[in-house]
Amino acid sequence: MRSLVAFICLAQLLSWATALSVPPIRDPNCDDPDVEQAALAAVQYVNNNHKHGYKYALNQVDKARVYQRRPSGEMYLLEIDLLETTCHVLDPTPLENCTVRQLAEHAVEGDCDVGVLKVNNQFIVTNAKCESSPDSAEDVRKVCPNCPLLAPLNDTKVVHAVEAALNAFNAQNHSNYFKLLEISRAQYSPLQASVYTEFVTVPTDCAPTGVIDPAACNPLPGQHGFCKATLTQKAGGEDVAATCTVFAAAPAVPDGIEPSPEPSVALPAHLDELHSVLPGNPIVSHLPHHDLRHSILGGASFESASGERGSNPGPAAPGPGPAAPAIPLCPGRIRHFKI
Repeated sequence: MRSLVAFICLAQLLSWATALSVPPIRDPNCDDPDVEQAALAAVQYVNNNHKHGYKYALNQVDKARVYQRRPSGEMYLLEIDLLETTCHVLDPTPLENCTVRQLAEHAVEGDCDVGVLKVNNQFIVTNAKCESSPDSAEDVRKVCPNCPLLAPLNDTKVVHAVEAALNAFNAQNHSNYFKLLEISRAQYSPLQASVYTEFVTVPTDCAPTGVIDPAACNPLPGQHGFCKATLTQKAGGEDVAATCTVFAAAPAVPDGIEPSPEPSVALPAHLDELHSVLPGNPIVSHLPHHDLRHSILGGASFESASGERGSNPGPAAPGPGPAAPAIPLCPGRIRHFKI
Protein backbone atom coordinates (compact mmCIF):
# COMPACT_ATOMS: atom_id res chain seq x y z
CA MET A 1 0.00 0.00 0.00
CA ARG A 2 2.81 2.38 0.90
CA SER A 3 4.49 1.62 -2.42
CA LEU A 4 1.30 2.44 -4.28
CA VAL A 5 0.89 5.76 -2.43
CA ALA A 6 4.54 6.65 -3.08
CA PHE A 7 4.14 5.82 -6.76
CA ILE A 8 1.03 8.02 -7.05
CA CYS A 9 2.78 10.91 -5.30
CA LEU A 10 5.83 10.54 -7.54
CA ALA A 11 3.63 10.54 -10.65
CA GLN A 12 1.88 13.69 -9.48
CA LEU A 13 5.20 15.41 -8.78
CA LEU A 14 6.55 14.49 -12.23
CA SER A 15 3.34 15.72 -13.86
CA TRP A 16 3.54 18.99 -11.94
CA ALA A 17 7.23 19.47 -12.83
CA THR A 18 6.53 18.76 -16.49
CA ALA A 19 3.69 21.28 -16.55
CA LEU A 20 5.98 23.91 -15.07
CA SER A 21 8.70 23.23 -17.63
CA VAL A 22 6.40 23.70 -20.65
CA PRO A 23 5.87 27.39 -21.52
CA PRO A 24 2.21 28.43 -21.83
CA ILE A 25 0.94 28.41 -25.41
CA ARG A 26 -2.00 30.24 -26.90
CA ASP A 27 -3.52 30.41 -30.37
CA PRO A 28 -4.76 33.98 -30.86
CA ASN A 29 -7.08 35.21 -33.56
CA CYS A 30 -5.12 36.01 -36.70
CA ASP A 31 -6.80 39.44 -36.74
CA ASP A 32 -5.84 40.19 -33.14
CA PRO A 33 -4.25 43.68 -32.91
CA ASP A 34 -1.02 42.32 -31.40
CA VAL A 35 -0.79 39.67 -34.11
CA GLU A 36 -1.21 42.35 -36.76
CA GLN A 37 1.49 44.50 -35.16
CA ALA A 38 3.83 41.51 -35.12
CA ALA A 39 3.01 40.81 -38.78
CA LEU A 40 3.64 44.44 -39.77
CA ALA A 41 7.00 44.34 -37.97
CA ALA A 42 7.83 41.25 -40.01
CA VAL A 43 6.86 43.00 -43.26
CA GLN A 44 9.14 45.91 -42.38
CA TYR A 45 11.95 43.46 -41.68
CA VAL A 46 11.43 41.74 -45.03
CA ASN A 47 11.46 45.04 -46.92
CA ASN A 48 14.58 46.21 -45.07
CA ASN A 49 16.50 43.05 -45.89
CA HIS A 50 15.20 42.27 -49.38
CA LYS A 51 17.82 43.92 -51.59
CA HIS A 52 16.38 43.29 -55.06
CA GLY A 53 12.99 43.80 -56.62
CA TYR A 54 10.06 45.44 -54.90
CA LYS A 55 8.61 46.17 -51.50
CA TYR A 56 5.91 43.86 -50.18
CA ALA A 57 2.70 44.67 -48.29
CA LEU A 58 0.82 42.47 -45.81
CA ASN A 59 -2.14 40.68 -47.33
CA GLN A 60 -3.17 38.05 -44.76
CA VAL A 61 -2.05 36.33 -41.57
CA ASP A 62 -2.47 32.60 -42.17
CA LYS A 63 -1.47 31.19 -38.79
CA ALA A 64 -0.47 32.47 -35.38
CA ARG A 65 0.84 30.83 -32.23
CA VAL A 66 2.23 32.59 -29.17
CA TYR A 67 4.70 31.18 -26.62
CA GLN A 68 5.47 32.68 -23.23
CA ARG A 69 9.13 33.60 -23.12
CA ARG A 70 11.09 33.43 -19.91
CA PRO A 71 11.89 35.48 -18.01
CA SER A 72 9.66 37.95 -19.87
CA GLY A 73 8.05 38.60 -23.22
CA GLU A 74 6.16 36.54 -25.79
CA MET A 75 7.30 34.87 -28.99
CA TYR A 76 4.93 35.10 -31.96
CA LEU A 77 5.30 32.45 -34.66
CA LEU A 78 3.38 33.55 -37.74
CA GLU A 79 2.72 32.49 -41.29
CA ILE A 80 1.92 35.55 -43.40
CA ASP A 81 1.02 36.24 -47.03
CA LEU A 82 2.47 39.28 -48.77
CA LEU A 83 1.82 40.99 -52.09
CA GLU A 84 4.37 42.81 -54.22
CA THR A 85 3.94 46.57 -54.59
CA THR A 86 5.03 48.87 -57.40
CA CYS A 87 7.69 50.52 -55.20
CA HIS A 88 11.23 49.24 -55.60
CA VAL A 89 13.07 48.39 -52.39
CA LEU A 90 15.45 51.30 -53.05
CA ASP A 91 12.56 53.74 -53.41
CA PRO A 92 12.27 55.85 -50.20
CA THR A 93 8.49 56.09 -50.59
CA PRO A 94 6.81 54.86 -47.35
CA LEU A 95 5.17 51.47 -47.74
CA GLU A 96 1.72 52.86 -46.90
CA ASN A 97 1.99 55.06 -50.01
CA CYS A 98 2.97 52.18 -52.29
CA THR A 99 0.37 50.57 -54.56
CA VAL A 100 -0.10 46.81 -54.47
CA ARG A 101 0.45 45.35 -57.93
CA GLN A 102 -2.90 44.16 -59.29
CA LEU A 103 -3.80 40.77 -60.78
CA ALA A 104 -3.96 42.15 -64.32
CA GLU A 105 -0.36 43.38 -63.92
CA HIS A 106 0.76 39.80 -63.14
CA ALA A 107 0.83 39.99 -59.37
CA VAL A 108 3.52 38.38 -57.20
CA GLU A 109 2.82 36.77 -53.82
CA GLY A 110 5.23 36.27 -50.93
CA ASP A 111 4.93 33.64 -48.19
CA CYS A 112 6.85 33.99 -44.94
CA ASP A 113 7.33 32.05 -41.70
CA VAL A 114 8.49 34.53 -39.09
CA GLY A 115 9.36 34.70 -35.42
CA VAL A 116 8.63 37.99 -33.66
CA LEU A 117 9.52 38.69 -30.04
CA LYS A 118 7.29 41.05 -28.06
CA VAL A 119 9.05 42.65 -25.08
CA ASN A 120 7.84 45.79 -23.32
CA ASN A 121 5.29 46.37 -26.10
CA GLN A 122 8.08 46.36 -28.70
CA PHE A 123 8.04 43.85 -31.59
CA ILE A 124 11.45 42.54 -32.68
CA VAL A 125 11.83 40.11 -35.58
CA THR A 126 14.16 37.28 -34.61
CA ASN A 127 14.05 35.23 -37.81
CA ALA A 128 12.25 34.97 -41.12
CA LYS A 129 12.07 32.48 -43.94
CA CYS A 130 10.40 33.69 -47.12
CA GLU A 131 9.76 32.78 -50.71
CA SER A 132 7.77 34.43 -53.47
CA SER A 133 6.18 33.44 -56.76
CA PRO A 134 4.21 35.15 -59.53
CA ASP A 135 0.56 34.37 -60.15
CA SER A 136 0.05 31.60 -62.72
CA ALA A 137 -0.36 32.57 -66.37
CA GLU A 138 -3.72 30.78 -66.42
CA ASP A 139 -5.07 32.92 -63.58
CA VAL A 140 -3.83 36.11 -65.22
CA ARG A 141 -5.55 35.13 -68.46
CA LYS A 142 -8.83 34.62 -66.58
CA VAL A 143 -8.70 38.22 -65.35
CA CYS A 144 -7.26 39.76 -68.50
CA PRO A 145 -6.88 37.59 -71.63
CA ASN A 146 -4.61 40.10 -73.40
CA CYS A 147 -2.53 41.29 -70.46
CA PRO A 148 1.25 40.90 -70.78
CA LEU A 149 2.89 38.13 -68.77
CA LEU A 150 6.16 38.24 -66.86
CA ALA A 151 9.28 37.28 -68.79
CA PRO A 152 12.59 35.86 -67.49
CA LEU A 153 14.82 38.75 -66.48
CA ASN A 154 17.85 37.36 -68.33
CA ASP A 155 16.02 36.71 -71.60
CA THR A 156 17.96 38.10 -74.56
CA LYS A 157 15.00 40.23 -75.71
CA VAL A 158 14.68 41.70 -72.22
CA VAL A 159 18.39 42.42 -71.96
CA HIS A 160 18.36 44.10 -75.38
CA ALA A 161 15.35 46.25 -74.45
CA VAL A 162 17.02 47.40 -71.24
CA GLU A 163 20.28 48.14 -73.06
CA ALA A 164 18.46 50.23 -75.66
CA ALA A 165 16.48 52.12 -73.00
CA LEU A 166 19.60 52.77 -70.92
CA ASN A 167 21.43 54.12 -73.95
CA ALA A 168 18.48 56.41 -74.67
CA PHE A 169 18.49 57.60 -71.05
CA ASN A 170 22.22 58.33 -71.10
CA ALA A 171 21.82 60.24 -74.38
CA GLN A 172 19.71 62.80 -72.53
CA ASN A 173 21.22 65.80 -70.76
CA HIS A 174 22.77 64.35 -67.59
CA SER A 175 25.80 65.37 -65.60
CA ASN A 176 26.86 61.76 -65.03
CA TYR A 177 26.86 58.48 -66.87
CA PHE A 178 24.29 56.03 -65.47
CA LYS A 179 24.87 52.30 -65.55
CA LEU A 180 22.58 49.41 -64.83
CA LEU A 181 22.24 48.13 -61.28
CA GLU A 182 19.41 45.66 -61.71
CA ILE A 183 16.70 44.48 -64.11
CA SER A 184 13.62 44.36 -61.89
CA ARG A 185 10.68 43.37 -64.11
CA ALA A 186 9.93 42.47 -67.72
CA GLN A 187 6.77 41.63 -69.66
CA TYR A 188 5.97 40.66 -73.23
CA SER A 189 2.95 42.20 -74.95
CA PRO A 190 0.82 39.58 -76.72
CA LEU A 191 -0.76 42.17 -79.02
CA GLN A 192 2.34 43.76 -80.48
CA ALA A 193 6.02 42.96 -80.77
CA SER A 194 7.05 44.91 -77.68
CA VAL A 195 8.90 44.32 -74.44
CA TYR A 196 8.13 46.29 -71.27
CA THR A 197 10.90 46.55 -68.67
CA GLU A 198 11.58 48.13 -65.31
CA PHE A 199 15.16 48.52 -64.14
CA VAL A 200 17.35 50.37 -61.66
CA THR A 201 20.30 52.57 -62.62
CA VAL A 202 22.98 54.30 -60.58
CA PRO A 203 24.97 57.46 -61.45
CA THR A 204 28.72 57.04 -61.76
CA ASP A 205 31.84 59.18 -61.64
CA CYS A 206 32.09 59.08 -65.45
CA ALA A 207 30.99 61.83 -67.79
CA PRO A 208 27.69 61.17 -69.59
CA THR A 209 29.36 60.78 -73.00
CA GLY A 210 32.46 59.09 -74.32
CA VAL A 211 32.39 56.12 -71.95
CA ILE A 212 34.48 53.30 -73.41
CA ASP A 213 34.54 50.87 -70.51
CA PRO A 214 31.42 51.19 -68.28
CA ALA A 215 32.88 48.68 -65.80
CA ALA A 216 35.56 51.28 -64.97
CA CYS A 217 32.88 53.78 -63.89
CA ASN A 218 32.35 53.78 -60.12
CA PRO A 219 28.81 54.16 -58.73
CA LEU A 220 28.11 57.31 -56.73
CA PRO A 221 26.45 56.82 -53.33
CA GLY A 222 23.10 58.20 -52.36
CA GLN A 223 21.14 58.15 -55.63
CA HIS A 224 19.40 55.63 -57.84
CA GLY A 225 17.29 55.90 -60.94
CA PHE A 226 14.19 53.76 -61.51
CA CYS A 227 13.22 53.41 -65.15
CA LYS A 228 10.21 52.10 -67.05
CA ALA A 229 10.69 51.44 -70.74
CA THR A 230 8.97 49.84 -73.72
CA LEU A 231 10.81 48.67 -76.82
CA THR A 232 8.57 48.08 -79.84
CA GLN A 233 9.70 46.39 -83.04
CA LYS A 234 8.59 48.28 -86.14
CA ALA A 235 9.17 47.96 -89.85
CA GLY A 236 12.67 49.15 -90.53
CA GLY A 237 13.73 49.42 -86.91
CA GLU A 238 12.60 49.71 -83.31
CA ASP A 239 11.14 52.40 -81.11
CA VAL A 240 12.17 52.98 -77.46
CA ALA A 241 10.07 54.94 -74.98
CA ALA A 242 11.56 55.37 -71.49
CA THR A 243 10.85 57.40 -68.39
CA CYS A 244 13.20 57.46 -65.40
CA THR A 245 12.85 58.85 -61.90
CA VAL A 246 15.97 59.56 -59.86
CA PHE A 247 15.48 59.25 -56.13
CA ALA A 248 17.84 59.77 -53.23
CA ALA A 249 18.71 57.18 -50.64
CA ALA A 250 16.20 56.41 -47.89
CA PRO A 251 16.26 58.91 -45.00
CA ALA A 252 18.25 58.09 -41.90
CA VAL A 253 16.53 56.22 -39.09
CA PRO A 254 15.37 58.66 -36.37
CA ASP A 255 17.10 58.57 -33.00
CA GLY A 256 15.69 56.04 -30.59
CA ILE A 257 14.53 53.61 -33.29
CA GLU A 258 16.60 50.51 -33.86
CA PRO A 259 16.84 49.49 -37.51
CA SER A 260 16.24 45.84 -38.36
CA PRO A 261 19.49 43.89 -38.37
CA GLU A 262 20.76 43.00 -41.81
CA PRO A 263 21.79 39.37 -42.25
CA SER A 264 24.91 38.42 -44.11
CA VAL A 265 23.48 37.51 -47.49
CA ALA A 266 25.41 35.26 -49.86
CA LEU A 267 23.99 35.08 -53.36
CA PRO A 268 23.01 31.57 -54.47
CA ALA A 269 25.29 30.01 -57.06
CA HIS A 270 22.84 30.47 -59.93
CA LEU A 271 22.66 34.22 -59.25
CA ASP A 272 26.44 34.53 -59.04
CA GLU A 273 26.75 32.95 -62.47
CA LEU A 274 23.97 34.92 -64.18
CA HIS A 275 25.43 38.19 -65.36
CA SER A 276 23.84 39.98 -68.25
CA VAL A 277 25.76 41.21 -71.25
CA LEU A 278 25.04 44.77 -70.15
CA PRO A 279 27.88 46.92 -68.81
CA GLY A 280 28.59 46.57 -65.10
CA ASN A 281 27.37 42.97 -64.65
CA PRO A 282 24.12 43.81 -62.85
CA ILE A 283 22.13 41.28 -60.86
CA VAL A 284 19.86 39.47 -63.31
CA SER A 285 17.82 36.43 -62.34
CA HIS A 286 16.77 33.63 -64.66
CA LEU A 287 13.35 33.86 -62.98
CA PRO A 288 10.63 36.38 -63.92
CA HIS A 289 11.07 38.08 -60.54
CA HIS A 290 13.55 38.42 -57.66
CA ASP A 291 12.57 35.63 -55.28
CA LEU A 292 12.42 36.53 -51.59
CA ARG A 293 14.10 33.24 -50.68
CA HIS A 294 17.38 34.64 -52.04
CA SER A 295 17.37 37.63 -49.68
CA ILE A 296 15.71 36.61 -46.42
CA LEU A 297 17.72 34.16 -44.35
CA GLY A 298 16.93 32.36 -41.12
CA GLY A 299 14.03 29.99 -40.47
CA ALA A 300 10.97 30.13 -38.26
CA SER A 301 9.19 26.79 -38.29
CA PHE A 302 5.49 26.92 -37.53
CA GLU A 303 5.23 23.14 -37.69
CA SER A 304 7.83 22.60 -34.99
CA ALA A 305 5.95 24.97 -32.74
CA SER A 306 2.38 23.93 -33.40
CA GLY A 307 2.84 20.20 -33.89
CA GLU A 308 0.44 20.07 -36.84
CA ARG A 309 -0.77 22.19 -39.70
CA GLY A 310 -4.25 23.50 -40.31
CA SER A 311 -6.44 26.20 -38.85
CA ASN A 312 -6.13 26.93 -35.18
CA PRO A 313 -8.90 25.32 -33.15
CA GLY A 314 -11.64 27.53 -31.81
CA PRO A 315 -12.71 27.62 -28.14
CA ALA A 316 -15.07 24.95 -26.85
CA ALA A 317 -18.57 25.89 -25.79
CA PRO A 318 -18.88 26.49 -22.03
CA GLY A 319 -20.96 24.29 -19.77
CA PRO A 320 -22.26 20.77 -20.23
CA GLY A 321 -23.61 19.36 -23.45
CA PRO A 322 -22.07 18.91 -26.89
CA ALA A 323 -19.33 21.29 -27.95
CA ALA A 324 -20.31 24.13 -30.24
CA PRO A 325 -18.77 24.21 -33.74
CA ALA A 326 -15.22 25.53 -33.71
CA ILE A 327 -14.88 29.24 -34.39
CA PRO A 328 -12.25 29.75 -37.09
CA LEU A 329 -9.55 32.04 -35.71
CA CYS A 330 -7.21 31.70 -38.67
CA PRO A 331 -6.55 32.54 -41.42
CA GLY A 332 -7.31 36.22 -40.93
CA ARG A 333 -8.90 38.76 -43.21
CA ILE A 334 -7.65 39.39 -46.73
CA ARG A 335 -6.51 42.99 -47.09
CA HIS A 336 -6.20 43.12 -50.87
CA PHE A 337 -6.97 39.98 -52.91
CA LYS A 338 -6.10 36.31 -52.88
CA ILE A 339 -3.83 34.71 -55.45
